Amino acid sequence: MRFFLRRTAFYLFTAWAAVTINFFLPRIMKGDPVSAYLQKNQGKISPEAVESLRTLFGLDTNKSLVEQYLDYWRMLFTGDLGRSFSKGLAPVSEVIAAALPWTIGLVGIATVISFVLGTTIGSYVGWRRGSKADLVIPFATFFSTVPYFWMGLIAIALFSTALGWFPASHAYDKGSQPAFTWDFIGQVIQHGTLPALTIVVASLGGWILGMRNMMITVMDEDYVTVARAKGLPQRRVLVNYAARNAILPQLSSFALSLGFIVGGTLVMELVFSYPGVGKLLLDATNAKDYPLMQGLFLVITLAVLVANIIADIAYAALDPRTRQMEA
Repeated sequence: MRFFLRRTAFYLFTAWAAVTINFFLPRIMKGDPVSAYLQKNQGKISPEAVESLRTLFGLDTNKSLVEQYLDYWRMLFTGDLGRSFSKGLAPVSEVIAAALPWTIGLVGIATVISFVLGTTIGSYVGWRRGSKADLVIPFATFFSTVPYFWMGLIAIALFSTALGWFPASHAYDKGSQPAFTWDFIGQVIQHGTLPALTIVVASLGGWILGMRNMMITVMDEDYVTVARAKGLPQRRVLVNYAARNAILPQLSSFALSLGFIVGGTLVMELVFSYPGVGKLLLDATNAKDYPLMQGLFLVITLAVLVANIIADIAYAALDPRTRQMEA
């Protein structure tokens, strides 16, 4: 119980710090959302509307910084992340909600697939070290060092331009409207296959090498030697003793990967012109849309925290020694 209470306190403090930094950061930067919005709409905004805009963006000059900070917390608890002036003053929460499913659907599925495949292959390669399974290592090392954008461009040139198997960009055909129809779902799958495969191939090598190295370390532990000496089936020793302990460090990396899924793979979304959160963050940065940037940073930070909480719970469930050390 003390383990979970300590971890809960830690994550609550981290969440508070993230929200506080997210509040103060735009206010200590040069300029503000209202100035950027007025610069973008020169001659279209009357002087009387400027104060209304400041109130809308939470920058009311009649309120102290503390009052603005408390108002910011009240807005967060009601789900109000402000207004995005680069999206026609649309609510930031709605803008992010429109882009989030594309990123989670593509990057999330690809990340889970690469983790499962990489961990499974790495376990087998580590278990059978010194055999022909080691031939996987040079390929894994090569793909783990290849820049993603380079691999994405090659994939487009080969599978889209030369062979014409997959579309080169966007999440669905131009002119189509999102709808839960078989035709639209087929378009999404067709457009998402190439970037998803690129993510899997680009990240698979890292998971394989990481799991293999941990397996080699774990195989020298006493509990694996004792399990073998007892005459237990090799499969049981591999899964229940070696792989179960070797996978623990992988869980932390996987948790971070899950958290950053919400942020999207920025390079992937740029290469394939995919309408996800990563591309939305780049557009917001180029437009100096501070409210949208604030909302995206906050969502990404909280997603990473939630992913780490899940990893801590899984870590404690798989390795009781973690709870004992914290007790």
